[in-house]
Amino acid sequence: MLTFPQIDPVAIALGPIKIHWYGLMYLLAFACAWGLGRYRITKGALNITKERFEDLLFYGILGVILGGRLGYVAFYQPSFYLSHPTEIFAVWDGGMSFHGGLIGVLTAMFYFAHKEQKTFFQIADFVAPLVPLGLAFGRIGNFINGELWGRVTDVPWGMVFPHSDGAIRHPSQLYQMSLEGFTLFIILWIFSRKPRPTGQVSALFLIGYGFFRFLVEYTREPDAFLGFLALGLSMGQWLSLPMIIAGIVLFIVASKKSL
Repeated sequence: MLTFPQIDPVAIALGPIKIHWYGLMYLLAFACAWGLGRYRITKGALNITKERFEDLLFYGILGVILGGRLGYVAFYQPSFYLSHPTEIFAVWDGGMSFHGGLIGVLTAMFYFAHKEQKTFFQIADFVAPLVPLGLAFGRIGNFINGELWGRVTDVPWGMVFPHSDGAIRHPSQLYQMSLEGFTLFIILWIFSRKPRPTGQVSALFLIGYGFFRFLVEYTREPDAFLGFLALGLSMGQWLSLPMIIAGIVLFIVASKKSL
């Protein structure tokens, strides 16, 4: 068993002002997206100015925050928030959904594509390789907070997380960091370096994230208020299956006609 590193979730405390590691991970994620996006523009990945890209990033940030929060409300605890509507805005208490954030980002890209008179998939293919590193940093934040831990295990790298039941558990946040984050980033970055049919980079993101998330969910403890759903799958797995199917269909369609 490995010892869980007791890292104070508060990175910087200036009197009443507290800056949490999780918030810093979000800032680092957006900073990486900004740097990688500007680099891809210099390589001709998308014909827009760097200033217009910064507008796209701003819309994307709004999509992540609003979509992530509303997705959590709708997918995970709708009955609670219907009876406590003011709690919807209490983002400082936690509760963000990747799949909701994805919907928010898709909405932002549709809006930006319309404004720039480009196709949606031209924008999506440009954005897709920028996302996984941000996901990795988010999982690091989850790990530091000691939240979203894994299922009970006897593997030698298992850990006892604070605020859990004292059982040895999978560090599933680190699995997600490695697969949905760094591994997916490498795959998409290499794949997108060569010209591809429009839509295929986006399709590979959907397939890769959906597959890795579905796989890691077998080691992640499901939310206590949901448990396991039909067929013994978690909510994360049921939300990932449509991503995988849509990605496969999109990849095939993109190879046959222009999107």
